[in-house]
Amino acid sequence: MAAEWVRRVLVVEDQGALRALVHDLFARSGFAVESRATAVDALAAFAEFDPDALVADIDLGSRPDGIELATALRRIAPHLGVVFLTNYPRRAAGAEVFGLPGAVFVGKAELDSPEQILTALERALRPTAPADPIDAAAVSGSEDPSAPMAAGGRTDGGVTALTRHQLAVLGMVAQGWSNEQIAQHSGATVRAVERSISRIFDRLGVSGDPATNPRVAAAARYLAEFGPQR
Repeated sequence: MAAEWVRRVLVVEDQGALRALVHDLFARSGFAVESRATAVDALAAFAEFDPDALVADIDLGSRPDGIELATALRRIAPHLGVVFLTNYPRRAAGAEVFGLPGAVFVGKAELDSPEQILTALERALRPTAPADPIDAAAVSGSEDPSAPMAAGGRTDGGVTALTRHQLAVLGMVAQGWSNEQIAQHSGATVRAVERSISRIFDRLGVSGDPATNPRVAAAARYLAEFGPQR
């Protein structure tokens, strides 16, 4: 049976009261949440927690700031959703928020309700225009893969429940690519690719059985759904 899938959010905010409020908001909405006060602590937590999204203030009271943190983490995990929750002036962020594709800017002074933060997070978690060699939506004819999932991202564990990024990675696995080849193609580290593949296996429910090769089982699930890719 596939494990229940819950999306993970890393919150970085130096104001303790606000950090606790945002943490609680996401936790009550079904997300797995880790929160840190500084970028240094967030970087230390990143590898083990492996978040799907970063929600960070820009001015964290010390360096690195939120922009530097988000830029560094995007180099490690290009698919990471990013929300800046900040008092920083919006006009200074630029049309593409600080040069980070798909990043979402939320002004603290403009917030009217907690739902605005949740909406911003869902926007950040929607995959950006694909740069991957496999367009799973075109292959499958399924509904728009950028549509938001249920709160917390719980799914039935099927292949079509994977994100566009995960489908692209799984498609490369199905073509016989090594982790090193996938990392080189996607601009991620090998470790980041290993984490992504491990989470894909968990989501599909093909890990944990010593009698089954999860890479082969996951590839077979992909090929059964979409057929061989050229």
